[in-house]
Amino acid sequence: MTSPLRLGIAGLGTVGAGVVRIVQSHPELLAARAGRGVEITAVSARDRSRDRGVDLSAYAWEDDAATLAARDDVDVVLELMGGHEGIAKQVVETALDAGKDVVTANKALLAHHGQALAERAEAQGRVIRFEAAVAGGIPVIKALTESLAGNEMTRVMGVMNGTCNYILTRMQSAGLPYDAVFQEAADLGYLEADPQLDVGGIDAGHKLALLASIAFGTRVDFSGVELEGIGAITIEDITHAADMGFRIKLLGVAQMTGRGLEQRMSPCLVPDSSPLGQLEGGTNMVVLEGDAIGQIVLRGPGAGAGPTASAVMGDVMDLARGLRLPVFGQPAAGLRAARAAQAAVPAPYYLRMRLLDKPGALAKVARVLGESGISIDRMRQYDHEDVSAPVLIVTHKTTRFALEEALSAFEATGVVQGAPVAIRIEQV
Repeated sequence: MTSPLRLGIAGLGTVGAGVVRIVQSHPELLAARAGRGVEITAVSARDRSRDRGVDLSAYAWEDDAATLAARDDVDVVLELMGGHEGIAKQVVETALDAGKDVVTANKALLAHHGQALAERAEAQGRVIRFEAAVAGGIPVIKALTESLAGNEMTRVMGVMNGTCNYILTRMQSAGLPYDAVFQEAADLGYLEADPQLDVGGIDAGHKLALLASIAFGTRVDFSGVELEGIGAITIEDITHAADMGFRIKLLGVAQMTGRGLEQRMSPCLVPDSSPLGQLEGGTNMVVLEGDAIGQIVLRGPGAGAGPTASAVMGDVMDLARGLRLPVFGQPAAGLRAARAAQAAVPAPYYLRMRLLDKPGALAKVARVLGESGISIDRMRQYDHEDVSAPVLIVTHKTTRFALEEALSAFEATGVVQGAPVAIRIEQV
């Protein structure tokens, strides 16, 4: 009989406890599907006395997670602590050097050290699996590395931070300003200890960098991700965008262009009738486009104990079955360093500005856009009671260089009050 796959769990937060719950609840099911038993032999966390809602008495306890990673009775180490330096990195390196496979939910660790860890794993004949690190319970890593492996991928995009999506959809549905909904999300426990990881786009940027590496066969390059959070989005932007048939999302987009690899995590407008436009609350959605498949849309819970633990166990089950793939879908030595390209692909833009109530004001704005090579698709001016009026413009496709040239020239017109708002419109 094949011996059981023995797990060591480093980190017993919501995800780690969720994994314990799955293993304890479905031993026969897991064994039937894997062709062998799956059992936990050792665990480690900072606080041994804490009640986690699961029985840990049958498992060896290690105060030091790195010691757990080197135990002889552990075949696979589950790193579920988080953080891209310190003990989390030490646990993964120790496990690999001890000849053990690793399953992790740590997107920050892989976004910063993915190439080095992949090379280390392959040198030891080991694998690192990380389905749970991107989009929670959505099996997007498996889709890219397995189901779509016959495609040349053309674009990867999606909403990959449920907290930001909650804030933006709540602003729209309740008509509340950003600060009010931000506080509401904090009170509900939706925000990370450092909120900038969420609202600054950093958490989602880590995920995008990992997806781009797999999709385009490149080395993980988080430093090449253009990051812009949602803190500057106002209720006016959300309301006016809706008037024009759009919704605002913190959208990650990665695509290979003639100038290099474009990776953006920023607020974008998407058509309100599109799958991304209809995405509500804390749900995640990833859109994958390839030359053979066309476009597929994956939607599901992006966080939480159950969905994330489910993704961890999906990786564990693959290892139990003997499925072993390179960390990023192909050998680490073959991953190429891509040149970072900043928004190289032309796109339409949404512009919001306030124009002084002066004759010829609109004509001056149109002239600046025309001189920058930007044509207007749609324009709307709202009634006003003061000296200036809000004006919305949707442009035809243009480059960011042309747009920035126009934005710089608006001030000299003498009719634009304050700084215009420009948000890219993504075609989906």
